[in-house]
Amino acid sequence: MAEAIVSEGGRVVIPAELRARHGIRVGDRLVWIDEGDRLVLTTLRASIRSAQRIFATYDSGPKKSLADELIRERRDAAARE
Repeated sequence: MAEAIVSEGGRVVIPAELRARHGIRVGDRLVWIDEGDRLVLTTLRASIRSAQRIFATYDSGPKKSLADELIRERRDAAARE
């Protein structure tokens, strides 16, 4: 477990060992998640990967190209005119 102290302006320094372990570099975007009784700090990359894994469970079959569907709909509409 690592420890940090909140300084002026609410600044917190992430210990070097944790930055190295989690690949956090200067300029990386971090996300605070308020879970009620605790705060969770994660990278934006990790947060996006987590969301992608969640949405991947809703995969309903073969991938459809929305662009191809739009083109087909427009061609069908033009043929009806």
